[in-house]
Amino acid sequence: MDKKIGFIGAGNMSSTIIGGLIKNFKGMNNLIYVTNRSKEKAERLCNEVNINFCNSNVDLAKTCDVIFLGIKPDMYGVVLKEIAPYVTDDKLIISLAAGVTTNNVEGYFKRPMKIIRIMPNIAVTVGEGMIALTANKNVAEEEIDLATNLLSSIGKVDKIEEYMIDAVTTISGCSPAFIALFVEALADGSVLQGMPRDKAYIYAAQTLIGTGKMMLEKEIHPGALKDIVSSPGGVTIEGVYALEKRGFRSILMEAVEACERKIKLLNSK
Repeated sequence: MDKKIGFIGAGNMSSTIIGGLIKNFKGMNNLIYVTNRSKEKAERLCNEVNINFCNSNVDLAKTCDVIFLGIKPDMYGVVLKEIAPYVTDDKLIISLAAGVTTNNVEGYFKRPMKIIRIMPNIAVTVGEGMIALTANKNVAEEEIDLATNLLSSIGKVDKIEEYMIDAVTTISGCSPAFIALFVEALADGSVLQGMPRDKAYIYAAQTLIGTGKMMLEKEIHPGALKDIVSSPGGVTIEGVYALEKRGFRSILMEAVEACERKIKLLNSK
């Protein structure tokens, strides 16, 4: 790796990506630069993980080959207007903000720019995130490969078309809350049957991890996995029946639909 990687913004997501890069790429800390509106926050992060502090966004834009925009959506206009004159067309910009399209970002420049937009979920904090990646037409395949390689340090990266971003936000960004509710409810049921709560959470969460790995690594269809576990006249199928009587799948589908409606409403404002 010989690219200099810059982060404008030293918040949680930037810090998580930086941590993954340092952990997975030897000597990467020497190539990472950070700036932040609060210089004290940026300096603290730099001292903690031994990376380079930049005094200004302009200095970072001049120095780095890849620029991550780890700032809130309402700050994009201010920051992009500031750095636009100094970002040459060979640099790669990676946007992390929800609701900010690649066209929105490119609109701040007077020439075609290489823009990648990513949508990570909260699981990146433990290196098991799901990261959707989309790029504008100016980004070459080797640059997509570079971004994918970098981001694979914190999870699974999937390239998609930008029109799918809203759907990704629901199934990947919102669903950890749904899954957490599911685990909590399973634990409550186990507590009702006499299991200590701390044990119930461990069993439910680990079973969730294992089930996901089976579907991904063994490429088992969810329906097939349900059938494998559900013996004729057995305990599991009795539970499946109870869930289906109460519309378990349709409730989840309605939750996804509700999230989609909310996203469209927010995007229209």
